[in-house]
Amino acid sequence: MGTRSVRGAANGEARAAGAGRGRANGVRGALGRGGAAMADGMAAGGPRRCRRLEGEAARAALANADTLLFDCDGVLWRGEAAVSGAAAALERLAAAGKRLCYVTNNSGRTRAAYTEKLRRLGFPPAEPRHIFSSAFCAARYLRQALPPGAAAYVLGSAALAAELEAVGIPHVGTGPAALPGPAPADWVQAPLEPAVRAVLVGFDEHFSYAKLCQALRYLLRGGPECLLVGTNRDHRLPLEGGAGIPGTGCLVKAVETAAQREAFIVGKPNRFMFDCVAQEFPVDPARTIMVGDRLDTDILMGNSCGLTTLLTLTGVTALDEVRGHQDSGCPARHGLVPDFYVDSIADLLPALGQ
Repeated sequence: MGTRSVRGAANGEARAAGAGRGRANGVRGALGRGGAAMADGMAAGGPRRCRRLEGEAARAALANADTLLFDCDGVLWRGEAAVSGAAAALERLAAAGKRLCYVTNNSGRTRAAYTEKLRRLGFPPAEPRHIFSSAFCAARYLRQALPPGAAAYVLGSAALAAELEAVGIPHVGTGPAALPGPAPADWVQAPLEPAVRAVLVGFDEHFSYAKLCQALRYLLRGGPECLLVGTNRDHRLPLEGGAGIPGTGCLVKAVETAAQREAFIVGKPNRFMFDCVAQEFPVDPARTIMVGDRLDTDILMGNSCGLTTLLTLTGVTALDEVRGHQDSGCPARHGLVPDFYVDSIADLLPALGQ
C-alpha cells in the first residue's frame, strides 16, 4: 500500500503531508459520520430493494463479482464456532477465482491472528494482506498522518499496539493504569510522554478514569496538532443468548466528550477501510460485494462506496429492521438497506455448483 495513496484515502482533500496532519480531524465529519455516508450511498445507488439472493439472481450476482468483502463476527462465525456451511461457501468462491478479503471493526486481533482463526475454523487459507481490521487500518492511517518519530497514546489492546509496532509507530498507554494520587491535583501531574502526537482509541478492557485523564491531557497539550483517532463507533457488542457488552464507540464518545472534539474513525462505515482495500488490490466497486450482518456498519459502508451489498441474517440484524428502514419516508434510512439478503452464507452454495 503506497504511503501517499493511504493518506489520500484517509483525508480526501488533504493530500500533502502537512495537510494530512493538520486536517486529519477536520475531514472527520465527511468520512466518519453516518449521515454523510448515507447521503453518498443514496446519491450513488438510489433506493434498494433488499431481495433474497437465490436462484438465477444469485448466479448472476456472483458471476459479476471479482471480489467479496466479508465481515467476520456474525457472518463467518459466532464466537469460536463457524457458521454452518460458511467455510464450504468460501471454498467454492475461492475455487471460482474470487478474491476474498475480510473487513472487521474488531481491533482486538492482529491480522496474523485472523488468518490463524480462518485456518482453524476450516476456511480457505488467507494471507495477512487479505485482512483489514480496524487495528491495521488505524496503524496505516497514523503512519501517514504523524510526523517521523511521533508516538501514540493508546487506549486499546495488545493487538492494536502490535499493529502500530509493525509500521514503526512508538506507543504508550496499553494495559491497566491507576490514578497517581488521591486528589485531582495529583491526577494532572502524571508524566506525559513528550513524543505523543495522537490519541488512538480502540477496544480497551482496561479503560479507566485514569486513562481518560491522560488522553485528555495529551489532547489539551497538543491542541489540533494532536490527532484523535478511533477504530470504530460500534456502541454494543452482542453476545450469545441476547447478552451484550459496551463497544468501542462508548470509549470513543467518552474521550470526545472530555476533549470537546470529534475523532476521525477508520472503521466501518467510514470508507477509509474500503480505500485501504482498494490500495492493496485492484478492486472495481461495480464488481465487488460487501457481505455483512450489521446495517449501520457493513451495509452502510458498502452502499456509500458503490458496492453490491449482501446482508446475512446470522448476526445482529433481523429482516423486520430492514423493512422498517425500507418503508420509512427518510432517505437517509434508505442508505441502510442492502441490495440482497440471505439467511446464511451457506445459502450461496446452490448458486456456486459442486
